[in-house]
Amino acid sequence: MSLGTEEKQKLINTHQVHSTDTGSSEVQVAMLTERISKLSQHLQNNIHDFSSRQGLLKMIGQRKRLLGYIRNKSEKRFTDLINKLSIRG
Repeated sequence: MSLGTEEKQKLINTHQVHSTDTGSSEVQVAMLTERISKLSQHLQNNIHDFSSRQGLLKMIGQRKRLLGYIRNKSEKRFTDLINKLSIRG
């Protein structure tokens, strides 16, 4: 459930903080969110794929830690990112 090059570039362009940004927390959260949604679709069709389920839980934990970091740095950046990605509600 990896992302293609075009998908990654599109996510980077929409969530980058400055023109040369490829790995900021916002970009990482956006990529994790996309991978989580793809893997969730996969797991709905393949119920017994337990190793992928474990990977999904790891990705969710990583995204949660990154969101906590962003929230501690700036509440505005956090709320903007949550609204942009339409997660949590």
